[in-house]
Amino acid sequence: MNDESARKVAHIDPGALVDPGAQIGADVEIGPFCRVGPDAVLEDGVRLISHVVIDGHTRVGAGSEVFPFTMLGGPPQHLQYRGEPTQLTIGRNCIIRENVTIHRGTAHGGGITSIGDEVMLMTGSHVGHDCEVGNHAIIVAQSTLGGHVTVGDHAIIGGCAGVHQFCRIGERAFVGGGAGVAMDVIPFGSVTGNHARLAGLNLVGLKRAGFSRATIHALRAAYQDLFHGETLLFSERLEQVAQHYADTPEVMKIVEFIRADASRGILGAR
Repeated sequence: MNDESARKVAHIDPGALVDPGAQIGADVEIGPFCRVGPDAVLEDGVRLISHVVIDGHTRVGAGSEVFPFTMLGGPPQHLQYRGEPTQLTIGRNCIIRENVTIHRGTAHGGGITSIGDEVMLMTGSHVGHDCEVGNHAIIVAQSTLGGHVTVGDHAIIGGCAGVHQFCRIGERAFVGGGAGVAMDVIPFGSVTGNHARLAGLNLVGLKRAGFSRATIHALRAAYQDLFHGETLLFSERLEQVAQHYADTPEVMKIVEFIRADASRGILGAR
């Protein structure tokens, strides 16, 4: 540990193995049988309960709590990985439950796997290399994000769901339990099934988040125009929605999401 003052205020169980090169913040708790590698950074107030492995260039944000039998910053599951010094960054006040695995990035994929602030990863979930998970997202038990997946703020990935590599999950989208997601999910969308299809909007999430009735009505109308409109070409419907709802920021988030360059297509409606 590089900071002698931090050493005095950190609480490290005698059964833990903490490399002298690790940077340990104030009031960190490291429980029994944890292993913290030389390139790890644990910010103030991090709590590793027990049996946690922190490997590689991994930074865990202040106030985050990590439960037993979790592996953070392990090497990516990619045949082209050759030991490059890639990274994992985890934001503040995250809750990472038992048996979670989050792998660091790959050199050819940007080099960083990132988890935002106040994210909850439930038991047995997995975040693959080069993923980017936004703030306040929830990854439910046993769900899996393949490499290079992007998850927007406040999105929820249901239990046992699987998200294909390079997919984008939009802001406040909801992926149902057991869904297989092979294409992009629009912001505020709700998808179900294997393979998943767009089943509507995440209305429960929007109401819980306090979105106004007018905004929700605009989103519902725009959704109908976009995915169930009479115009033959989807591109034409998209432009019509963009013009008609230009003053509704939430609708324009969907429009901009669809217009953005992406590796996967957009999930269609049932």
